[in-house]
Amino acid sequence: MDLHEDHPRPGPAKQGPAGQYTIASAPERRSWLKPLLLLLLLAVIGLVAWRLLSGSSATRSARNADAAAQPVGVATIGTGDLRLTYNGLGTVTPLASVTVKTQIAGQLMSVGYTEGQAVKKGDFLAQIDPRPYQVSLEQAQGQLAKDTALLKQAQTDLQRYETLNRQNSISKQQYEDQVFLVQQDQAAITTDQAAIDSAKLNLTYCHIVSPVDGRVGLRLVDPGNYVQTGDATGLVTITQTKPMTVIFTLPEDDVPQVAKAMHAGALSVAIFDRANATQIATGTLQTLDNAIDTTTGTVRLRAQFANDDDALFPQQFVNAELLVQTIKGATTAPVAAVQQGAPGPFVYLVKSDSTVAVQSVKTGITDNGMVQIQDGLKPGDQVVVDGADRLRDGARITIPPPAGSTPDQAPSNPKGGRSGRKG
Repeated sequence: MDLHEDHPRPGPAKQGPAGQYTIASAPERRSWLKPLLLLLLLAVIGLVAWRLLSGSSATRSARNADAAAQPVGVATIGTGDLRLTYNGLGTVTPLASVTVKTQIAGQLMSVGYTEGQAVKKGDFLAQIDPRPYQVSLEQAQGQLAKDTALLKQAQTDLQRYETLNRQNSISKQQYEDQVFLVQQDQAAITTDQAAIDSAKLNLTYCHIVSPVDGRVGLRLVDPGNYVQTGDATGLVTITQTKPMTVIFTLPEDDVPQVAKAMHAGALSVAIFDRANATQIATGTLQTLDNAIDTTTGTVRLRAQFANDDDALFPQQFVNAELLVQTIKGATTAPVAAVQQGAPGPFVYLVKSDSTVAVQSVKTGITDNGMVQIQDGLKPGDQVVVDGADRLRDGARITIPPPAGSTPDQAPSNPKGGRSGRKG
């Protein structure tokens, strides 16, 4: 029998009529597998297609969201004057503050001032009882008269002794003793004159006057009290208020710039109140201290003010603003427009197609909310100042109209939008 003869392989047995079994062939078994595999393949293809379609829809939605125009506020780059200023804390310090004390002891007879009064140098302040010192003056004058008479007598005797000495009528020792006696009387007169001058000086001290121009403080001693030179409180305090100075501090890093500006000319100093809200006075910088305080890393500066309106009060706490330089016609932008990133300072520049571009800039000094643009922008450019955190390079923007106006009333943006703020 040929083993390679093509005979169909027997299939499973089937029950035929009259209880007989037959064997199913292989083609009959494959007939129901094909539809099953086809259905499974279609299901897989459908699932893959659904996933692809849903992912594409999400991507399109994300792209549409990214492409949506963002509302922002903008400002126009302009020009103006910017000031380079340094700020420091200061104290109003008078040029002179004098505690008037007595230079002699005695009873305070009267005062010649009113508390808080403005006085000039030499104005009468107080009177101490002069009578004891007047008596001392008279005694010294009497002693001078006595010693003057003794000197004249000694000088007359010396003239006679000179004649006798030439005639060898007296001893040389007697003559020399008379010479020394005349010198002693001359010294006594000198001492008497000094006593007179001292008594006159004490009488002058009894009449106390103001040593400086200034304002009188509260009275420290009432008339009738016995005052002495060792009293610690004194009679009254006088503070010079015109002109007035302010001593303030700056960090040591600012010293080179300030010193350089001082050589170029006088520097202006503005003084503000404790809250740094109201300007009180304007003056000029006088000098820098001669050393930096190593404990604080600061240097002290003194500025002087006319203080004609008495706005500056001694020991008052103030804020000082030193004007170092004024830049004329600088290109300016709002501080809010400048962002910081990997390329350094940059702005979002508004383009004519209502998109923004990242523009690197070089900045300078900052003054009153405006910053100097040294490079990267020109006057007339528009930059984003509000809403920059939602932007990226090339993002689309929309500029809402100003509050209180309708879209028809909103000013047109020369670069494709509407102007929101002006720099």
